[in-house]
Amino acid sequence: MTRVAFLLLLLAGCAGPATTTAPRRPNIVLLVSDDQGYAEMSCQGGDLPTPHLDALAASGIRYRSGYVVSPYCSPSRAGLLTGRYPQRFGHEINPVERTNDLPHVGLPVGEKTIADHLRAGGYVTGMVGKWHLGNHPPYYPTARGFDEFFGFLREGHSYLPLDRSVNHLRAREPEYDRLNPMLRGESEVGEKEYLTSAFAREATSFIDRHAARPFFLYVPFNAPHSPMQAAPEDHARFAHIADPHRRVWAAMMKALDDAVGRILDALRRRGLEKDTLVCFLSDNGGPTKELTSRNNPYSGGKGSLREGGVRVPFILSWPGRIRPGVWDGTVSALDLLPTVLDAAGLPEPPGLDGVTLLGPRHHDRTVFWRMAGKLAIRDGRWKLLSEPAGAPFALFDLLEDPAESKDLAAVHPEVVRDLEAKLRDWEKGLIPPRWTN
Repeated sequence: MTRVAFLLLLLAGCAGPATTTAPRRPNIVLLVSDDQGYAEMSCQGGDLPTPHLDALAASGIRYRSGYVVSPYCSPSRAGLLTGRYPQRFGHEINPVERTNDLPHVGLPVGEKTIADHLRAGGYVTGMVGKWHLGNHPPYYPTARGFDEFFGFLREGHSYLPLDRSVNHLRAREPEYDRLNPMLRGESEVGEKEYLTSAFAREATSFIDRHAARPFFLYVPFNAPHSPMQAAPEDHARFAHIADPHRRVWAAMMKALDDAVGRILDALRRRGLEKDTLVCFLSDNGGPTKELTSRNNPYSGGKGSLREGGVRVPFILSWPGRIRPGVWDGTVSALDLLPTVLDAAGLPEPPGLDGVTLLGPRHHDRTVFWRMAGKLAIRDGRWKLLSEPAGAPFALFDLLEDPAESKDLAAVHPEVVRDLEAKLRDWEKGLIPPRWTN
């Protein structure tokens, strides 16, 4: 019996009559939000309605200890798509604004993406949304395994023109739209719809056009990343929120949730719900001052290696194949590439840092972080953290102290020594950052 056939049998929990017909390879849909805090979904204690994300969570496994490899957008996505720590190939610093202009800034061409692997395995591959892994042709999505691409290349983009949106902008917004057109493939296109809704439109079109064969659809939204701009009709639904900042944020979250709902509806309409593995996660925690995003009960946010920066909403759903539930064990975005290859029955290449989340329950992960001199490791209940860069190591018991408020380094020096040794051993496989901002 092949591994994929075994997994389908195991995960279903029961088997029907024996058949010689090979099961259809599952579609893979990977949905990524941008700067969404851990506690913004209703099912994770949020105070905003997120019915479609909540339904997705209820249909699969919601991981309460799901991590990304960086508290910033680009390195996080580099790790997600390659299944490797981005620090192994120098993608440690988040390129912003004019750093993106540099010709060497991007996901190294020698690193294979999920799309590369799945396309080689017979999948049609599509991406809709924010790339942020290189702004020059060798790094374009269409050069990195994607048959189709609709979106933009840099770290952010306007959702609507200012005169057509309700906004709450900073005194100085980054130059999001400079040299950053909307693209279809490699050709510039105009877009008049609210951007989150446009991405839902393009994603559902991809599903409709490729429903007859296995597909991989990667939808990295820029929502709810800045600039804070809401569609007027969404903003009107939150008139009860007095804080104008929070009201715009709520409207942006509603648009994101609605877009996820439209994509899930497209799968159901095509009868593909049980043939599709869907994953949803955020690329990092949210910045509480800029976007009002909440990471409760965790401290820190975007840019921090504290839990609020790297612990994210994380859902895996495959109706009929994965039993719904909640899992507290540590998992990583690095695990998604091994998981989708496992589901597709494709070989796993050497050198990956993740493990499959399918089959018998995986063991807890030890996860590591390095960013601009900051360091951290989580191993079981323990978290060792050096932040800011060069600070003495602090030790936290995440089971008793999820907010990382009580440093236990002096109480458990033996744990500090053990975790620091593991961290230093991991660092031996890393290289320096390939650029700075």
